[in-house]
Amino acid sequence: MTVQTNLTAQDFKSDVKPIWCPGCGDYAVLSAMTKAMAELNVPREQIAFISGIGCSSRIPAYTNVYGFHSIHGRALAIAAGVKLARPDLTVIAAGGDGDGLSIGGNHFMHACRRNVDMTYVIMDNEVYGMTKGQASPTTAPDWCNSKLTPEGTGISPVEPVRLALAAGANFIARGFAGNPNEVARLIVEGVHHPGFSFIQVLSPCVTYRPEQREWKQAVHADEGSPSQLMAEAMHRLASDDGFTTGVLFAGNRSPFMPQRKTTASFADIERKFAS
Repeated sequence: MTVQTNLTAQDFKSDVKPIWCPGCGDYAVLSAMTKAMAELNVPREQIAFISGIGCSSRIPAYTNVYGFHSIHGRALAIAAGVKLARPDLTVIAAGGDGDGLSIGGNHFMHACRRNVDMTYVIMDNEVYGMTKGQASPTTAPDWCNSKLTPEGTGISPVEPVRLALAAGANFIARGFAGNPNEVARLIVEGVHHPGFSFIQVLSPCVTYRPEQREWKQAVHADEGSPSQLMAEAMHRLASDDGFTTGVLFAGNRSPFMPQRKTTASFADIERKFAS
């Protein structure tokens, strides 16, 4: 069989039409993802694209690679299993701030510390869009435009990049859906960087958070080179305003890949359990 390479971004798009709300930032993330896949020049059958549950987690269906729409908050556990079983594959996971940092928060922290060689993209819009405007883990405590929390949550939000750094992620970046070319570049760099790569993409939800249209004026590029030392990165992120884009940390930890102790076939394994 001939493996086709030198594919374009269009080749990585499926025939399934996205059903996000008009103006959703996830459209731009999908564009960035297919551009990144084309730039990586990896055959489509060598990419595994895993997601959880939520608006953004529909994204594997819109790509023309092997995808798995998993259960709520468990995308990283499944993605890690895929990578450990098939280290030859390029494994990318994607989801939203609710899926990845609430019910999936435990898996996120352990994925960072385990440092399996895969890339995780969180489309962060600071709201649960699928449940009609519920506050998410990254929602500001004084956001009071939701019928569910009309006086705000009063709870400090999760800071995704700081959490990722503290938990041990080996590559950390932030992009903005309004600049899909930069997001594509960050995804490519994340895939190429050894170990667990985390990319937070500020992806506005104009339906439930119309004020996020102002993010276009708030984002700004990181002026320095990526930190390679955790202490240095901690210091820089301590004063980060949440809108700095670019590669924020590029560590040098070795990826976790346990030695495979068996070459037994499935038939051998079945016979062993049957005996």
